[in-house]
Amino acid sequence: MAEPMVQLKGVRKSFGKLEVLKGVDLGVGKGEVICSLGPSGSGKSTLLRCVNLLAPPEEGEIFLEGRDICKGPGSGTGESSWNLDFVRQRVGMVFQQFNLFPHKTALQNVTLAPQRVLGKSKAESEEKGRALLQRVGLGDRLGQYPETLSGGQQQRVAIARALAMEPHVMLFDEVTSALDPELVKEVLDTMRELAQEGMTMLVVTHEIGFAREVGDQVVFMDGGVVVEQGEPKQVLDSPREERTQRFLGLVLER
Repeated sequence: MAEPMVQLKGVRKSFGKLEVLKGVDLGVGKGEVICSLGPSGSGKSTLLRCVNLLAPPEEGEIFLEGRDICKGPGSGTGESSWNLDFVRQRVGMVFQQFNLFPHKTALQNVTLAPQRVLGKSKAESEEKGRALLQRVGLGDRLGQYPETLSGGQQQRVAIARALAMEPHVMLFDEVTSALDPELVKEVLDTMRELAQEGMTMLVVTHEIGFAREVGDQVVFMDGGVVVEQGEPKQVLDSPREERTQRFLGLVLER
């Protein structure tokens, strides 16, 4: 077995007295798509935030491309700044809310970080930015500001912005939940294309059809632990755990 692109071992995370993650183990192989399902408050989003050190764990280890990015229990954002820099240069994240800069155009939103963080020239970053926006179907929206774009278009700009940092891993945190139903498909189609191109992805989603079609593994979380994990067909069609069965029964009845 090849070394996982991302590996979590015994990850625990608390906010005050609330323990949100209670010793999570998870491995994500290179080019693999892991879809995480579960009820609100199960720890899915916090798990993503631990992986990119927005919410570093108090206990456990997280390895990215074989490198420990936490440096042990109680280390906060790490014992040395290279941990955070290493993660930011390799992990892209797309959030539920688009978080675009309202005073910048679609192209400017995509090119800002490569210039400021990666030190790329304006010409180089704009060339890449145009290509990325074309890739997500927004090649004709380069000069438009976020308020003139639909929610689905704004989310695709956010995906292009994350890709502009040339990440090795992409994290998606319920990226369609704030969208009108008719706009969901265009965002999911973009994510499907990324998966087909071999991007390593960890996706928190309630889109069961996407998890079934695109996911290599489905992880069901509840109460801060991984309750069940396996291939989509097994977890979604023949879940072994009673808690998984109850959750899917409610979700699939809608």
